[in-house]
Amino acid sequence: MNQNAHLQNKINDAIAKISVIADELPGVVIVHDLRDWSVAWMSKRGLQQLGVSLEHITSITAEEYYVRYFNGDDAQDYVPKILGLIEQNNDEDLCTFFQQVRFSDSSDWHWHMSSVKVYLRDDENKPLLVITIALPIDSMHHMTVKASRLLDENNFLRNNYHNFTKLSSREREILSLMALGKTSAETAEQLFISPSTVETHRKNIKQKLDTNSYYEICQYARAFDLI
Repeated sequence: MNQNAHLQNKINDAIAKISVIADELPGVVIVHDLRDWSVAWMSKRGLQQLGVSLEHITSITAEEYYVRYFNGDDAQDYVPKILGLIEQNNDEDLCTFFQQVRFSDSSDWHWHMSSVKVYLRDDENKPLLVITIALPIDSMHHMTVKASRLLDENNFLRNNYHNFTKLSSREREILSLMALGKTSAETAEQLFISPSTVETHRKNIKQKLDTNSYYEICQYARAFDLI
């Protein structure tokens, strides 16, 4: 038996094992083949939600799969975490994240909380399959709002990280107080510096962040965990 056939037999056995119980689980089960990141298998609930057959979902490329069904903004946050999980190659490690999925009967995004772990390794102990369990989050549930806010903050952080690194530690301290609505006089009293020094710092902060918007000041403070 050649190597490819041997690996495929291992994959088929692993899929057969999980398929016995997958439909009893509360979420969608997906198995990805790390050789090309394609879908190797998906449970019936997931196939029904996407409106596809198992033959179709396992025949399309990984790129087509993600572009068609998943929000790319989410992926910027969780893909690096999954890659780190695979690199660590530890049975105890999990990667859990929020992601938005588009079903076949809707143009809307549906929030899920997904958890990934290494499921199968090859003969050299390198990860071969990962398994994902995706749990739906009710659209009226408070976690949906929190997930949306977290995604927005992560996107803001990525897009504005360069500007934020221009700030000194004192400027970050003052930025935090600005976001909390402190006046220059209140900030000066709290930090034991003069009001004119505070005003200078405020001016420099706005220049470095390229904004005069109090809303954006608050975005910076939230995204970079200053408040």
